Amino acid sequence: FEPLPPDPKVIGLYISACAAGGPKLGARALSVSTIERRLSGLSWNFTQRRFVLDRADRHIATVLAGIRRKHARPPRVKEAVLGDDLLAMIATLGHDLRGLRDRAILLLGFAGGLRRSEIVGLDVTREEKSDGAGWIEIFPDKGVLVTLRGKTGWREVEVGRGSSDNSCPVVALETWIKYGRIARGPLFRRIFKDNKTVDVERLSDKHVARLVKQTALAAGVRADLPDAERALLFAGHSLRAGLASSAEIEERYVQKQLGHTSAEMTRKYQRRRDRFRTNLTKASGL
Repeated sequence: FEPLPPDPKVIGLYISACAAGGPKLGARALSVSTIERRLSGLSWNFTQRRFVLDRADRHIATVLAGIRRKHARPPRVKEAVLGDDLLAMIATLGHDLRGLRDRAILLLGFAGGLRRSEIVGLDVTREEKSDGAGWIEIFPDKGVLVTLRGKTGWREVEVGRGSSDNSCPVVALETWIKYGRIARGPLFRRIFKDNKTVDVERLSDKHVARLVKQTALAAGVRADLPDAERALLFAGHSLRAGLASSAEIEERYVQKQLGHTSAEMTRKYQRRRDRFRTNLTKASGL
């Protein structure tokens, strides 16, 4: 087939082949999200060449709708790390430099309801020319104020002190800053193999996902499942979901902490919430 100008019939055949896979194509069947990304890439490429690809054309839209019906899967929901789970997870960490850093990451990420990119994007102080996503301010008697730029814009997150030093995110943060000798720049950084030297480079957000997974497995969280299944349950989002599921306070406060624009989005993070806690039937007099 001629690639230019774009022909909706050819594009329809292409995405059908992507969904089918097989030895003739030399590739496995692609997921719906991957096919949609490829279709977006084609649209962008054609636009740069001053051609128009009509994605609403029936040869594309009908095929894509059929692929979604047949192959689409519900999104995999990550397991929420609850308060007791988190305490067991930080207990698996050592008290060396790496352990101090990782303990601060887990506690701050949980208490702040932060995304993994937001955690590693923080600076220890406000920097005008930083590539980060925000900064922290520590108030000795109260807690930490986190100012960050997330998906929904800039927001401030208050992280109060915990009931004990062992579980307090503020104490963990102060300890890491002290022994890591972090005066400015990225808050969470790589540590060299000698476990004594802190790098100047910012930590990758992938480290947060690996950290949650490794400590959850080491702590025996969801030990009722085989290890292979447990490994798929935990990721960076487990911390946000854990706060939303654990905090027994009004939903609007959780929504503000997580930076959601709607209560419905917050409810998606509440893995174990009581859906019938608010009974409008009785409240209406019935």
